[in-house]
Amino acid sequence: MEFTLILIKQIIIMFLMMSVGYLLYKKGKITNQGSKEIGSILIHIVIPCVVINSYMTELDDEHLSGLLLAFILSVFTLIVSIVISHIIFKKHPIEDFGSAFSNAGFMGIPIIQMLLGSDAVFYVSTYVAMINVFQWTYGVYLMTHDKRNISIYKIVTNPVLISMLIGFVLFILPIDLPDVLCQTLDYFANLNAPLAMISLGTYLAQTSFSIIIKDKVAWSSSFVRLILIPLITLCILNFIPNDLYLIKMTVLIAASTPVGSNVAIFAQLNGQDYTQAIKSICLSTVCSLITMPFIITLAMMIW
Repeated sequence: MEFTLILIKQIIIMFLMMSVGYLLYKKGKITNQGSKEIGSILIHIVIPCVVINSYMTELDDEHLSGLLLAFILSVFTLIVSIVISHIIFKKHPIEDFGSAFSNAGFMGIPIIQMLLGSDAVFYVSTYVAMINVFQWTYGVYLMTHDKRNISIYKIVTNPVLISMLIGFVLFILPIDLPDVLCQTLDYFANLNAPLAMISLGTYLAQTSFSIIIKDKVAWSSSFVRLILIPLITLCILNFIPNDLYLIKMTVLIAASTPVGSNVAIFAQLNGQDYTQAIKSICLSTVCSLITMPFIITLAMMIW
């Protein structure tokens, strides 16, 4: 019960931060270009700092085996998510992409960081990295139906993947970064939740709620993304021993987050319906304020 109350409190805090982004956009203080630039800062600076920071921990067998398990669970649950989404939305690439890939970077990491601490971010980094790998391979193919558009270069130069590799090297090797550099990483990492929520708030402000709530396809996508896939993920994780609770909960939270904002970016880049992508992002983000506490509370009762 205490954990649930903490989660609800953090969800309310995140909603208030999203409201700031919403109001700033509506008042013209943040433009579409400004929103994109905030997202760019998050992707290229803030989230990599969060990931590297999470690897600044003592090397031991527990962390190493935990990281390997987190990687295996991330890949497996993401493949399950992809299969489920494709079965349901085979003829709708926007919903197929959006339901398959959660917003584990922008929304998952802040929640996990606030609820479970830096150790959990250490594990969720593999989930976020694998989402990026699948998005730039399978996701690109979904949008274009042309394998030639898959870019290996964009995969290996992805900031999240690079930061995970840097963090892993720092984790494996006996390297102590200077204190001034560690503090700089901390300062940037602390920007993650506010900037991510402000960015999501600007997305919410870019469309009308009256239009969103009438969109049956967006509701279907949100249901698959927020209820069906998390419940199936929970069932899969139920086979993992409860002494690995932190890893299980980390993967579940990442899998329970709403439609990832990248679906709008990929839709725009590949000539798909950008406005439909925005509807799915906004509706699932708002609904996740209710569904995520439900899924996590259910997991706590079972585990």
